[in-house]
Amino acid sequence: MTLLDRHLFKNVLFASTAAVGLFGFVLTAGNFIRDLLGPVLSGQLSFSTLAHLMLLLVPFVISYALPLGILTGVLLTLGRLSSDSEITAMRAAGLSIPRIARPVFALGILGAALGLRVNFESMPWAKIQYERGFAAALRANPLSFIVPKTFIRDFGGQPSNTFPYVLYVGAKEGSVVHDFWLWQLDGHRRVVKFTQAESGRIDYDEAANELVITLSNFHVETRNPKDPENFAEAPYVASFGQSDPVRLSLTKFYGAHGVHQKPQWMTYAELRAEQARIAGEPVAPAQTKRHATDAMKLALVIQEKFTLALAVFSFAFIGVPLGIKVSRRETSANLGVAIALALGYYFLTTMVGWLDQHPEYRPDLLLWVPNAIFLALGGWMLWRIDRR
Repeated sequence: MTLLDRHLFKNVLFASTAAVGLFGFVLTAGNFIRDLLGPVLSGQLSFSTLAHLMLLLVPFVISYALPLGILTGVLLTLGRLSSDSEITAMRAAGLSIPRIARPVFALGILGAALGLRVNFESMPWAKIQYERGFAAALRANPLSFIVPKTFIRDFGGQPSNTFPYVLYVGAKEGSVVHDFWLWQLDGHRRVVKFTQAESGRIDYDEAANELVITLSNFHVETRNPKDPENFAEAPYVASFGQSDPVRLSLTKFYGAHGVHQKPQWMTYAELRAEQARIAGEPVAPAQTKRHATDAMKLALVIQEKFTLALAVFSFAFIGVPLGIKVSRRETSANLGVAIALALGYYFLTTMVGWLDQHPEYRPDLLLWVPNAIFLALGGWMLWRIDRR
């Protein structure tokens, strides 16, 4: 590797690392706001647990930030070199564009290899550890889930009910609550039963992963379940001194004891083993389509991980002619080009993912089309620029 190669390699590597860090931070912040902010504000997660969970998010966000980061790094570096006429000086010295871009291609290959490692090993391991750590942290203090003066929605009741309960308490002292309100909803989110109590006690059933609520001095209003919004019909009202236990499932909020391992969270060896299991299943004639769909969904996960790793090289490849052609020093302009290209790539892959219910169209092979388009377009642009 010549001095020029080392210079280009270091500059692109530094810019790409910074860009991966930037996009990784944005993705991590999004996951934090969506999943962790609520438990942090309610006191369910300590600082050390939060820091551990945030670190476990890093491999997950890197798998998506790596292609975009290396594209941004290539655009920033080559755009600056082109605007300073350094690319022109290199060509005047007899170097072709492919020769100048050789360290960029080498970095793209290394990035693709890193992407394979992250997608098939690091990310699945980190995601499983994240889900287990998150669930364990919340179970360690399940009653902190009840925050006074806050409406807690979408409690999971019976499996057939999607949105069965909304809960509110005015005050809480340990496991004792005061000014307790509970609305039971139907499938259309209409109130079919309303309970209000002066006080009550909330305990946690660890085996069932449920809150167990016992109320004192309460009254109940029950409406017609077939037409709960018919206010011309008076509800049934009753008052009681002590209630039977009311059980509210917490599975929807932080899962059961065992973390369900989704195909996206499996390593390469686990995915191949699952493929072999599905292929070896006896299939009744009536279940042929379902079996083919299940097999295709698993194949899509495998191919998506491969293509996402190849996207690192594809983005670096197309970034070379774009960086030289655009010739911009402005960081914002190059970031805009990178984001636009990445959005186009991810939109194409998302469209292919919509075909997971149609294995006859071979969406697992169509996933390679976006990379093929980027490589073909990059090759054509390189050829055009090199001919000048």
